[in-house]
Amino acid sequence: MTNAPVIIVIEDDPPIRRFLRTGLNAQNFTVFEADTGKQGIIEAGVRKPDLVILDLGLPDMDGVEVIKAIRTWSAIPIIILSARSSEQHKIDALDAGADDYLTKPFGFGELLARIRVALRHAIRPMEHIKADVFVTANLKVDLHNRVVSIDEQEVHLTPIQYRLLVVLVKHAGRVLTQQQILKEVWGPSYSENAHYLRIYMSQLRQKLEADPTQPKFLLTESGVGYRLKV
Repeated sequence: MTNAPVIIVIEDDPPIRRFLRTGLNAQNFTVFEADTGKQGIIEAGVRKPDLVILDLGLPDMDGVEVIKAIRTWSAIPIIILSARSSEQHKIDALDAGADDYLTKPFGFGELLARIRVALRHAIRPMEHIKADVFVTANLKVDLHNRVVSIDEQEVHLTPIQYRLLVVLVKHAGRVLTQQQILKEVWGPSYSENAHYLRIYMSQLRQKLEADPTQPKFLLTESGVGYRLKV
């Protein structure tokens, strides 16, 4: 199938590689495999994949270093699939440039959903550059005219609230760490001021969510950061 999206699985555990290959092939993905970080970097350069699934605990190098190496030349989506479950491990991987993070053991259905989101996110920026309009469900953000609306009704945002939303829109579908958002919205000197972010995220939810206590768009990734659902 010539148009099948290409996925590279960088994983040193043969049973997991086999499980992923079988499941992904059944979903019409073309899968290539690597069992070391160095081989994975080479495969990513040669195959030009649509997405990479990466384990952090590789025999020759840490997965975070693989992320950094790929990010020097490519913005392809990278989904981490790792037994490391601490918040700091997730933050380190996401800060290095990973798009998403799933911990083992994992559900294959959830992995497929994350893959679909990551692939949409990879295409979406080009669409936005042309249209300058982001739409998901009843939320619309007109980046050119700086207009935000819910159900076609304009919502007034303060300058900081708008900047926060734009950062989330530009990375829609991707988990952003608190530090990443703080640096983009407030600047590097505010990277440790997480309380600023919590306050403004709460304000955004009050204005954009039908039920701010059960958000549909502005999702919290516990202990890590936030994601704008697409």
